[in-house]
Amino acid sequence: MVDRFLARFGDCIAVLHSKLSVGERYDEWQKIKQNKVKIVIGARSAIFAPINNLGIIIIDEEHDSSYKSEMSPRYNAKEIAKFIAKQNNIPLVLGSATPSINTFAKAKTGKIELITLTKRANKSSLPEVNIVDLRQELANGNRSIISNKLYDEIEKNLNNKEQTILFLNRRGFSTFVMCRDCGYTVKCKRCNISLTYHEYSNKLKCHYCGYEIKNLQICPSCKSKNIKYFGTGTEKLQNEIQKLFPNASTIRMDIDTVSKKNSHEEILNKFKSNNIDILIGTQMVVKGHHFPNVTLVGVIAADSNLNIEDYRANERTFDILTQVAGRAGREKEGRVIVQTYNPKNFVIECAKKQNYDEFYNTEIELRKQLKYPPFCDIIMFSISSSNKEEVEQASKKIYCILKNNCKKYNTILEIYRPVVSPISKIKNKYRWRIIAKCNLNNAIVNLVNTTLEEYYKLKFKNTRVVADINPNNMN
Repeated sequence: MVDRFLARFGDCIAVLHSKLSVGERYDEWQKIKQNKVKIVIGARSAIFAPINNLGIIIIDEEHDSSYKSEMSPRYNAKEIAKFIAKQNNIPLVLGSATPSINTFAKAKTGKIELITLTKRANKSSLPEVNIVDLRQELANGNRSIISNKLYDEIEKNLNNKEQTILFLNRRGFSTFVMCRDCGYTVKCKRCNISLTYHEYSNKLKCHYCGYEIKNLQICPSCKSKNIKYFGTGTEKLQNEIQKLFPNASTIRMDIDTVSKKNSHEEILNKFKSNNIDILIGTQMVVKGHHFPNVTLVGVIAADSNLNIEDYRANERTFDILTQVAGRAGREKEGRVIVQTYNPKNFVIECAKKQNYDEFYNTEIELRKQLKYPPFCDIIMFSISSSNKEEVEQASKKIYCILKNNCKKYNTILEIYRPVVSPISKIKNKYRWRIIAKCNLNNAIVNLVNTTLEEYYKLKFKNTRVVADINPNNMN
């Protein structure tokens, strides 16, 4: 984005994001404050830039969950932008090819203005999308992570000297490691989560707390050597592609390969400039990139996020499938191969047609029936403690205080009983949660604050409570 703006507007631009050093961020901040720039480009925190004469705020890819902070202060940059725009009486533009359900609902009900782009950039046509049923592949004896259809299309691209992007939203080599004799699964000692095998370092790693151990050769439980790797990550996918297409050049883009400064930019530039045949990556590869020679996109496991415990699972799957499909055929004719075990799922079918309206109409009815946003707001109380008994007691106490305060202040709040969180332990902290549904207003905010104040007077020594409004992560 910075490159595109520099090409059009020159060097009157400041950039703010977390990868800048303290000195770099200070220099950019001073340029903004002293009116030496006219455009500020940045990630979430850029919304706080000290601009004196603000004329417009544009939030690109507004559906992206990263605009909401998951650490204190748990602010939502879109809400801050809305407030600043109102204070300055300036326009706020929310841009997306796949708007969030909440935003589009506001547009449909006239709360915000809807402006629709009916043509693609460069007036190019949408890519042809093909769905591959992985159940049928298995029935036909193909146990590879690459379907026969995708194999043929990759081979065609290699022959035509055209580029391919393969998308898999899991990093690492295998998602978990298990002993085939006794069933022992290697888990993180600090989190209740399986360790992921990373072949490049020959280590098992936890993607939640960073804990890692050397790869196992012998089962710690039964001493068997019959260790098996299950599941597929981007590392394994790259290995498989190199075996199937030994003459093809590949490059991988995930958290493991972009840890160094500027490595993100270097990988994209290599892929584009060196005309590398195949780019393999997680959701980093799907957003906003323009590669004229990419004519094929392969989605390896389209339904991997469909069944997670989150009411936005359908929305996020549709978003990512539509976004990744948009990388194909930017200038030449494009094709997209979507591999799935659920070809008849309405999310997959709508993504195939790239029909946002059809997806929205189905999803909004589901949300209405189940009373999920935008028909309510969700408040999640996350309770964590190193003491397993105390976290349960604290959770039940908060639930009682909430119920009593609702009666006391005559406030409508639909409160669900406390339960163990889907990931029950992270970083040696046992985790419970309480979910409440409401239509947020000042009275409910005051009720939540009062509940927390009353709870902290009880002095649960080892327990931490966080109240998050419309959280990104329901785990």
